[in-house]
Amino acid sequence: MDAKTLCLGALMHSEASGYEIRKLFEGGPFSAIYDVSFGSIYPALTVLLDREWATCSVEEQDGRPDKKVYSITPAGRAAFLDALATAPAPDKMRSEMLFILSFGDHLPRSSVLDLVDRYIGDYEERLSAIDDRCDDSGLPPVRRFVHNFGITMYETALEYLRTHRDDLAATELSPRDHEDQQEEHVITTGGMQ
Repeated sequence: MDAKTLCLGALMHSEASGYEIRKLFEGGPFSAIYDVSFGSIYPALTVLLDREWATCSVEEQDGRPDKKVYSITPAGRAAFLDALATAPAPDKMRSEMLFILSFGDHLPRSSVLDLVDRYIGDYEERLSAIDDRCDDSGLPPVRRFVHNFGITMYETALEYLRTHRDDLAATELSPRDHEDQQEEHVITTGGMQ
């Protein structure tokens, strides 16, 4: 799904600035299911304006630059609904943590456990942010379903990380751990055996 479609989807919720669109994908209702960067939002909004799929108004703000607020047009709504009618691409998991952990046998165990602990903290923060910012009681049933699916994915990942962290701690030392212990021994004993 391209940034234009994602921006149209955000504008289906309500009119918004580029910053407000970004916030929908960062701690808002779309945060658990999709990501879009500022670097792709603003060019997409320019295309939406060029195609007359959105309009832009300027709101003055005291002591700050003027705020550009985008609204979807009927043509934009039709384009968005057309985009929704196409078959979605299969879901792809992108995780730097999992990529790094796939090489965990080459890292000190303490680094692996620190990484897992950081991700536990990150997932706890994400769930807390979703709970604090997103009241799903007024959502239509389908949007509540999506919202709760995202929460369930974070909760499941968090439960897995918490449950299996100790499995990593209890595993035998990797070759790298042995090297690190030997280096520590040499340093603390001055190389004397």
